[in-house]
Amino acid sequence: MKRGSGAAGTAGRTTPTVRFRHNSGIAVAGLIAFFGAVPVATVRWYLVPILLVPVAVAVWGWRAGTDADESGVTVHALFGARRLPWSRISGFAPRGRRVVAVLDGGATVPLTAVTPADLPRLVAASGAEIKAQ
Repeated sequence: MKRGSGAAGTAGRTTPTVRFRHNSGIAVAGLIAFFGAVPVATVRWYLVPILLVPVAVAVWGWRAGTDADESGVTVHALFGARRLPWSRISGFAPRGRRVVAVLDGGATVPLTAVTPADLPRLVAASGAEIKAQ
């Protein structure tokens, strides 16, 4: 997992942003599949949309993930991102090999690329105690 730096709410103090991402091999596999699909897609004009599938896989593999810092959690998808402030998150729940954020209203949001083993790092990014469910 990569670490960056983000601005904290206090002046002159920065806290690390904890980033959770899938293996970069997914993006590389998408690019390889793209080049492998080019000969098939160029045979007929109506086969060109076949190239969109490996491109979407490559972009998703590069972009999808979860970032956590002192102000909240950002879940990135293929298109767009959703910001969840810590005040809306009441806890986390493992669901198999994945983790979901349980919101104050009871709704859940899947946290892309976060596994149950990553929960201590995710909670530590908040700077507060959040009980894992």
